[in-house]
Amino acid sequence: MQWLAVAVGGALGAMGRYGVNALVFSLVGGRWPLGTLAVNVLGSIIMGIFYVLIVERHILPGPWREFLMIGMLGAFTTFSTFSLDTLSLWESGHVALALTYIMLSVVLCVGGIFAAITITRWF
Repeated sequence: MQWLAVAVGGALGAMGRYGVNALVFSLVGGRWPLGTLAVNVLGSIIMGIFYVLIVERHILPGPWREFLMIGMLGAFTTFSTFSLDTLSLWESGHVALALTYIMLSVVLCVGGIFAAITITRWF
């Protein structure tokens, strides 16, 4: 049942990401990735809300975590998960590790996509 919750949430999250990006593109164009930024920021905010409601306060039952946090927000934006992981490291007293994680994530992900695009363009 957890797999189904993640799958359905993921489908809804991916459609939401597409919708937000399409809306922002239609409003301001695509010269700057404002749609992606909007999705990442919105997803991080929503992830924080669901984290408190589900994990900390237990207001929503635990199975909602798979649907909302892993499925829906995971597909809406993985940046929300990155943000939560970073904050968890920070709040548990691992500030240097959190900062290292931020730097590595940005440098490796941007560097990875640059390398992949560059190499793939050769073929």
